[in-house]
Amino acid sequence: MDLEDTKEEADYRASVRAFLDANAEPRSRSAAPARFYQVNEDRLKIAKAWQAKKAAAGFAGIRWPTEWGGQGLSAIHDVIYQQEEGKYAVPKGVFEIGLGMCIPTMMAFASKEQLERYTGPALRGEEIWCQLFSEPHGGSDLAGLRTRAVKDGDDWVINGQKIWTSGAHLSDYGILVTRTDPNVPKHKGLTMFFIDMHAPGVEVRPIHQMSGASHFNEVFFTDLRIPDAQRLGEVGDGWKVALTTLMNERLAVGDEPRPDIDDLFAFAQKFERNGKPAIKDPVVRDRIADWYAKSKGIEATRYRTFTRLSRGATPGPEASIGRVVNAMKQQEMARFALEMMGAGGMVSDPSVSQNGGEFQLSLLSSPGARIAGGTSEILRNIIAERVLGLPGDVRVDKDMAFKDVPSGRG
Repeated sequence: MDLEDTKEEADYRASVRAFLDANAEPRSRSAAPARFYQVNEDRLKIAKAWQAKKAAAGFAGIRWPTEWGGQGLSAIHDVIYQQEEGKYAVPKGVFEIGLGMCIPTMMAFASKEQLERYTGPALRGEEIWCQLFSEPHGGSDLAGLRTRAVKDGDDWVINGQKIWTSGAHLSDYGILVTRTDPNVPKHKGLTMFFIDMHAPGVEVRPIHQMSGASHFNEVFFTDLRIPDAQRLGEVGDGWKVALTTLMNERLAVGDEPRPDIDDLFAFAQKFERNGKPAIKDPVVRDRIADWYAKSKGIEATRYRTFTRLSRGATPGPEASIGRVVNAMKQQEMARFALEMMGAGGMVSDPSVSQNGGEFQLSLLSSPGARIAGGTSEILRNIIAERVLGLPGDVRVDKDMAFKDVPSGRG
């Protein structure tokens, strides 16, 4: 494991810092989380303006081919930019799925003409993309999806429902995985498409969350008609296309979500408990020390991934470790901070709550972190099977035609 940048990486990091210093404000430890949990019209304008500025400066599409407006650099350059940008108060959460997962999938399977049409506007923040994967009846089993696409001449007619689609209410386009053949095993009868989110037959319903945000959505398809030209990959090869999307997700290797262990430590230093700073309480110090050790463990794991990227390798399944640990740690730390506040922990209004309400927002948002991008249970299976080499779960429906798989419905 190499903890130091190469000379080239150090020079690139310096150029990133120069750009950010000139165009963004440093993010103080007292600042509220920068991610846009609730994006209104004004914040969306700010996010689009920032994306356009990044693109003009060459810090968007860092590892995209130059043919499509990118910089043609390595994944480690992308990681370096994300590390440095995380230190500044800039909008996040609007374009990550489209630029990190949807467009790279398009690059692998779409036509040249389609890429000429869609990559530029996405890179500049003019169009937003979402990923339409999860379904109500599928749970954590993506291959158990039921949204149907039926061939009709040169078109496909789509009916079904997706859920937990982040940013669908803001999106102009999306990639959509469907079932095109129920007579074969579930992984073999899937086909991927890209769709216009404003087309007739697409209905988006935001899901109001307990945090007050509504960035997850249900999406309904009623006789949505799209041309075969919008198919990505071969018919029945949708699982392969979906895996390409999920592999791109692994390259989104970021820092610990805020509020992090340093935020909790700073809060314990200034918050009084029994007439003295909470950090003086041995119980508080013991809990913080435990989370600090976990944070350093995840940091070391990230550096292993960075080392692989720096050497030109692809990050492996061990990237799942950080997501499992961080999701639970985020919830535990936020709950502990609220416990220290006592009755004040119930006040979530940032204008009157202690520490700007960031721990309240973190606690209410943390269940989503254990679901988004693969549930913690699925990630633990990945770690067990692909990192530790343990036997896989028994899958009795592996070779069964999907139409014959018991569903428990009606």
